[in-house]
Amino acid sequence: MNKRQFLGAAAAAGALPLAGRAASLPALPDGPALLTVTGNIVHANRGPFDPVLDQMMHKHGVDFRKAYVFDAAALRALPARTISPTLEYDGKTHTLRGPLLVDVLARAGARLDDKTVLVLRAVDGYNVELPLAQARMRRFIAATHVDGKPMPLGGLGPLWAVYDADRVPETAAQPLAQRFAACPWALYHIEVKTQA
Repeated sequence: MNKRQFLGAAAAAGALPLAGRAASLPALPDGPALLTVTGNIVHANRGPFDPVLDQMMHKHGVDFRKAYVFDAAALRALPARTISPTLEYDGKTHTLRGPLLVDVLARAGARLDDKTVLVLRAVDGYNVELPLAQARMRRFIAATHVDGKPMPLGGLGPLWAVYDADRVPETAAQPLAQRFAACPWALYHIEVKTQA
């Protein structure tokens, strides 16, 4: 073996452990990121906040060192749930489908406990602090479909953090216009944090 072959073989052997580690990292989505999860998470498939390229997040005061992003395919890969709440916009029952928020958080490796609060942020800047206990109890979903069709940006989508308010006694008793205050449509960011 000549020197060039030896150095080439050594370089290839040294790269194998790195390739193994790269293969164990979560894959970047193929499509556009629809949802970014940050905060108290273990997994990451994108780098830190970039004030130049993350302009909407910059305007909304979002900052992070690591994040886990989901495209449409990654969200579809999670088990879907279907709910049928009466919506405040037309007073009619609609079928909404998508993964449970807790399943989304689990995929991102969120560290969850009794003090966990989720900051749900919409593209228009509307945000809600939702206690994890409430997200679990009300079985919030990240709805991707309404009445069997994908929700478009410019409507309620492409994602809507929502629950079946008709099936939760304390919210079913409220006027329809007050049931969905904790449900930002056009959801694009979830921050997982611990309440002080």
